[in-house]
Amino acid sequence: MKALRLVVLPWVCCTLLAAASLASTFSSAHALEIKTGVLKVEYPALPPVSRYDEVPEDLGFAGAQLGNEDNATTGSFLGHSFALDTRTAAPEAAEAAVKDMVSSGVHTLVLIANGADTERLAKAAGDGVIVFNAAAPDDDLRGEKCLANLLHVAPSRAMLADAVAEFVLWKRWPRWFLIEGSNPADKALGEAYRRAAVKFGAKIVEERVFEDTGGSRRTDSGLVMVQRQIPVFTQDAEEHDVVIAADESDVFAPYLPFHTWTPRPVAGSAGLRPVTFHAAHEAWGATQFQRRFEKLTGRYVRPVDYNTWLAVRVVGEAVTRTGSDDPAALRSYVLGKDFELAAFKGQKVTFRDWDGQMRQPILLTDSRITVSVSPQEGFLHQFSPLDTLGIDRPETSCKAFAQ
Repeated sequence: MKALRLVVLPWVCCTLLAAASLASTFSSAHALEIKTGVLKVEYPALPPVSRYDEVPEDLGFAGAQLGNEDNATTGSFLGHSFALDTRTAAPEAAEAAVKDMVSSGVHTLVLIANGADTERLAKAAGDGVIVFNAAAPDDDLRGEKCLANLLHVAPSRAMLADAVAEFVLWKRWPRWFLIEGSNPADKALGEAYRRAAVKFGAKIVEERVFEDTGGSRRTDSGLVMVQRQIPVFTQDAEEHDVVIAADESDVFAPYLPFHTWTPRPVAGSAGLRPVTFHAAHEAWGATQFQRRFEKLTGRYVRPVDYNTWLAVRVVGEAVTRTGSDDPAALRSYVLGKDFELAAFKGQKVTFRDWDGQMRQPILLTDSRITVSVSPQEGFLHQFSPLDTLGIDRPETSCKAFAQ
């Protein structure tokens, strides 16, 4: 009889060796029990344009669960345990939910909320809690409204706009036709694209506003009206290379491809879109992550799932490396030069110590494949190419992180 051979896959071997090394490093540390809260604020919303965009009930929570399992794997070698407290709340009940979670022992909190509620709830949590923003793209949360206890895993509008700008300029499409929605979030995104155009030397040759009249987007009559409206709406625009759509409300942008009067590529809120993560992304070990997520949930990953996974993993990595559950110690570590975390996007992610924003590559997708990843080749920075995306240190208006 032939002797049995034990085969250990390389990534398993590396994981075990890393965990063993950590266990040896922190063998004298006491066991910790870490409870992270995830609060999702629910808002009324129109049905999505496409059935493919139906929002899963476990959106965000699923990513957090996978991150917690990853933390528990390493934590088991160190005697640490990780738990989740996941809740949903209406905006008017969210503050009470945060206070109840904090009183129950939550000192690291992930928020899935809009910008105004993210700011309000981070203040309600207090300075003794590290709050992770997993959804709000508002630039002012990283600027004049920044809070010392609020770290941003979700990219800002400035980062998303810069990611698109770098790619279209790499393609040598410098003339932009900017179409902006009429809602406040659309206008904020439009402003981010104007800033990106100035920053990288593009020219917005024309701007137009598409008014949200509140009509149905999913009826037969709605489809016919859009098919007739978009070509006429885009007619006689100044000569341009690309259409840039600023439509966070998802009112008109999905209909722009193939409907513009002049045949041009579309980017921004439709066509080529900037995202933190996408189910089609497979490079840099992402396939392994995707398969584990799909096994856990029975569905594809969404950007908010990835953001919550990343936030929970930041907590786990900080606890593992510091051997502490003190929020002040964890915050100091993740904002320091020694923190880094693998994120399946080609390079490790870190935090900016001037506004609490996570540095990270931005994927550009057409919803079927990853077309490209920003920052693009040739866009240089004196410290990190990732700092070409978003608000750089000399530009920041954030005071809460001042050293």
